[in-house]
Amino acid sequence: MNDDNRPFRILPPKLIEYAAAAALILLAVFLAVEAVATVSAMNHPTAEPADTITVTGDGQATLPPDVARVSFTVQNTAPAVSDAQTATTKQANAAINFVKGQGIADKDVKTLSYDITPQYSYPSPCVGVACPVDRTPKVIGYQVSETIQVTERDLVKVGDLLAGLGKLEVQNVSGPAFALDDPTAGYDAARADAITKAKAQAGLLAGQLGVSLGRIVNFSESSGAAPYPLAYGMGAAETVTKAPTPVVPTGENTYTASVSITYEIH
Repeated sequence: MNDDNRPFRILPPKLIEYAAAAALILLAVFLAVEAVATVSAMNHPTAEPADTITVTGDGQATLPPDVARVSFTVQNTAPAVSDAQTATTKQANAAINFVKGQGIADKDVKTLSYDITPQYSYPSPCVGVACPVDRTPKVIGYQVSETIQVTERDLVKVGDLLAGLGKLEVQNVSGPAFALDDPTAGYDAARADAITKAKAQAGLLAGQLGVSLGRIVNFSESSGAAPYPLAYGMGAAETVTKAPTPVVPTGENTYTASVSITYEIH
């Protein structure tokens, strides 16, 4: 007889209920075991947290500057904006030509700002009925100013640069600010000094505590600079023209850094 013709047997309902109940019991037991294992792992971490010490170090580096930055302003006032612009442009171009004639490269001359400012006339104070009704300030002209920054890389020529700008009757000469062209060199040197001091402190502390240092688990730093810029102010044009070329000491710049290092200890 062909097996395909055998009658299909249906299990009794009771057996189906028993099988389903057994499956549910097994699932419940499995979930309970997993929950207990998870809670146990949370309450008993596999590795105890490492003991640590944290040390700090303050470092500094004093380096001679290699650039001097000087800024100056050219400004003129006229009833019309175009006239004020023309006068300022002429004077600024003369100053820039002088600067470049000192051997300063184009990349080291840049405009910091260019401003056009209205100039107002304000009514005089008055008392009583004679005061005019319209007391609005009136525009009587415009001031055009351009501020230029120059980076001088030959520090021997800084005095000549300042004297020449004075003869050109520019205003608001500021500087020179002596600095490193790449200030990160100063910060790097200060950080290295701070790290050396922090490591020495860590070794001393470990010896006093009777422990040994392990790996570094945390590091942070803060850096800053404390330069010593010199200021050179220009007076009236006639006074500056007669003045000798100033002697401008360059001095040195001090860069500072602070670090914090955390070590594991054993």
